[in-house]
Order: sequence, then C-alpha cells, then structure tokens
Amino acid sequence: MDRFRSAKPGLGVWALIVALVALVVLTFLPTPYVIQRPGPVYDTLGTAAGKDGEQVPLIRIEGAETFKTAGTLDLTTVQVIGNRERTPSWFELALAWTDSSRAVVPLDSVFPEGVSSEQRDEHNAVLMVDSQHEATAAALGELGYDTGARVHVVEAIEGAPADGLLEAGDVITAIGGEAVSSAKVLRQAIQDAEGDPVELTVLRGGDEQTVSLTPEKRTEGDETTWLIGISLKTEYDFPFEVAIQLDNVGGPSAGMMFALGIIDTLTPGELNGGAGIAGTGTIEADGTVGPIGGIRQKLYGARDAGAEYFLAPEANCADVIGHVPDGLQVIRTATLDESLDALEVIASDGDVESLPTCVAP
Repeated sequence: MDRFRSAKPGLGVWALIVALVALVVLTFLPTPYVIQRPGPVYDTLGTAAGKDGEQVPLIRIEGAETFKTAGTLDLTTVQVIGNRERTPSWFELALAWTDSSRAVVPLDSVFPEGVSSEQRDEHNAVLMVDSQHEATAAALGELGYDTGARVHVVEAIEGAPADGLLEAGDVITAIGGEAVSSAKVLRQAIQDAEGDPVELTVLRGGDEQTVSLTPEKRTEGDETTWLIGISLKTEYDFPFEVAIQLDNVGGPSAGMMFALGIIDTLTPGELNGGAGIAGTGTIEADGTVGPIGGIRQKLYGARDAGAEYFLAPEANCADVIGHVPDGLQVIRTATLDESLDALEVIASDGDVESLPTCVAP
C-alpha cells in the first residue's frame, strides 16, 4: 500500500515532463498556417508618415481648389503574422483560435508556393498604385471630370491567342467597333463573345491597326472564362495632380476609401458630417466596389480606432454576418454612389438605421 502511494507522485511528474516536452515541440514545429489580425488604420483625410518619417497629407491635391474636412474616412488594413520562412507555432495558433479579432488561414492562401515574401510585397505594391489610380479616376468621374482613359497592353503571354498579334505598349481603343474605356469593358466584351473571334482596334506607334483573334477557354469548377492572354493597365489624363502618400501598405482594398477622401477634399462641407467612418473595398473607375480579404479583422480594427460606421462591400456580406463587434454599424455598398448616399444620410442626421446592411439570407 505504501509503495503504491509513493508511485503516484512519480507518475504525475512524468506526465508533467511529457506535457512540457510536447509543448516545446509544438512551439517550434512548423505549421501550415498564418494568422491575420487587425492592422493599422489610416485616415484618408489626415496624414501619414512620409519616406523621411515626417507626417504629410495622405491625400495631396495640387492645381484645384480644396476644402477643409472633419471627422474621419478611415481605410483599414490586415496584418499577417508569419510567412514561409517562419510560420506561427501551434501555441500561437491556439491563442488566435480563441480570439474573435484574429483568423487562422492556410499559408498557401497568403503566400503561394514559389512566391517569396519580397515578390508578394512587390506585387501588392503594384496593386496599391493601381488602386490609387482607379480611385482617382472614380472620384474625378463622379465630380464630372474627363479622365481620358486609355487601355495599354503590358504583356502578351507566350503561346496565348494574343502572342505575335499584340505587343507591350499597344493601346486598345475598340473591340468589335465599340469604344474601350477601361480594362473591365474589354474583359467583359471578350466574355460576351463566348469564344467567337474578336476584332480589336489598336494604336501602335501612333498608327491604327485592326487585329482579329480567337479567345481560348478556361474552365475552373463550374466557371468558364474566355482569355486572349494579355495583361493590361489603364492610364488616365487627370486634369490636376492627385498624390496619395501611404508607404508600407499594399493591395487594392483601400480604393473606395481613397475615392471618398478625394471627393471630400475637393468639395465644400463635410462628406461624413464630422462622424468617424471607416471602410474597405476595391474600386474601379466606373465606381464599382469589389470584395476584399480579411474583413473581420478590419471590422475590429475600425471599432478599436473609434469608428461609428463601417462601409463594407456587398460581396463580403457572408463574412460580415455574425462578426460585427459591438459599437459599430455596418453599411453594405456595391458602388461609389451607394457609399456617397449613405454618407449623405449620416451627414444630415437622417435615419441611419434604414441604411442597407448585411443580413442573413
């Protein structure tokens, strides 16, 4: 009996040692996940650190009259913990799973195989610059300015239908005789052709040419896409300078908030009525607001920054429902016009409860 009692503490010690060893192993064992958490929030009506560290206006406009603003129009970001070189430990993942403001996502969804962290950052930087151009075009278009859009070919992919027919620098002015005002218009016209040959009007070195090619079919799951194998960019002739200063932030998700900030800066009064408003969403020159990633983390980041209202892309509603932190009202939007309509209601002390939101089907 005495021997049995004396053995029990020994078993407990061994159990503790095994648990500690397992914890150490889990701490250093690589994982196939990264963690998303709320990132910094930036007021598009405020300032941001420039390259020399000094605070400069996030949106700077030269050559046009500007007006004082109030309140905030915050863009929200997501911070990623981990990368291919160093993934979070299982212990860190366990803590993140219990935190509603964080998300554990597969490593490959954020850092694709074969893409280095540096390449990812460079790609996101390009997307950020493109989103700033699209935001400026959308804002100025909303205010009645002509932005003179031109769709340029960046590259024709080897072996694709456009290979040998289109070149970098070509300007595509029409498809099937219809004017091309954006890359979106061109892509949609190609989809509408459903595999039939398309005729493109192209400016090359100042000379107009006609090119005919047949799109190729790509099927992923139930989705069919028609491609001609080119990468595009849209260039604009803005009537004055609009510069956006925001270092160390990449991706296209700030587009809508950039557009709202530009409009507020160029128009009298306070677009937001002096309220604290945050949001997210890509934007195209025609004002279409598109979905983004990490919206749950952005909701918490906005709430923690003091925002009262959050403009969320309609296409992200499924990720919003059931995950709105207390003290924040979400307003769904699909276009720049819808966002402006919502801000008008808020600024005029209207019925904000009637504004569209994300609801379960």
